[in-house]
Amino acid sequence: MANSSVSSEVSAPTRERIITAVLRIIGEGGVAAVTNRRIARVAGVSLGSVTYHFATQHELLRASLLHFVREEARHFTELADRCQNEGVDIDTAASLAGQVGCGTALDSAHLAPFELYLHAGRDERLRRSAGEAFAAYDRVAAQILTALGVPDAERLAAATVALVMGLQLRHLATGDPAADLVDTILLLVRPTPAAGAAASGAEHTDAYAPIPPSP
Repeated sequence: MANSSVSSEVSAPTRERIITAVLRIIGEGGVAAVTNRRIARVAGVSLGSVTYHFATQHELLRASLLHFVREEARHFTELADRCQNEGVDIDTAASLAGQVGCGTALDSAHLAPFELYLHAGRDERLRRSAGEAFAAYDRVAAQILTALGVPDAERLAAATVALVMGLQLRHLATGDPAADLVDTILLLVRPTPAAGAAASGAEHTDAYAPIPPSP
């Protein structure tokens, strides 16, 4: 048992280097560009190391997708904790979410998950992992919305995730700044007193305050 534990600790960096290389390769050339030889070259490991850690490409793609999601979820969980512990208001939280969602460099690693989601649409074996990824995002979104005191946080979580990811994809494709993401999050989660009237039958469009243009 002790030998197994030591072996796991030693092999972890190699496994992470392989996954990082896979995400980079997918972001640069899509899933079709992933080969064991290319992974070994980019990761700086032996060809045998790749096949030792991942017996099939499916295992490799699944691990890479879930690794990326865990890292993203960690960032957003830190945001949720900050909202809860420091009493961050909705506007500040939306700004922070914009920084996390669209404040990163336009690098290949951030294109990779979108490639993997599309691939999941073609390969049923990856769909369960894609579902796990979205479920993780939904949980974090619900946590953040709850910390902000937003009503119906659970119900709004999936819509919030969809907005963030859609605008992140737009950011990656066009280079647009995160301002649109911030405004859209505010539009979704910042109610006005008219929300009560909406619940009594008023027009739904009156339920949220207009978002002022970004400076």
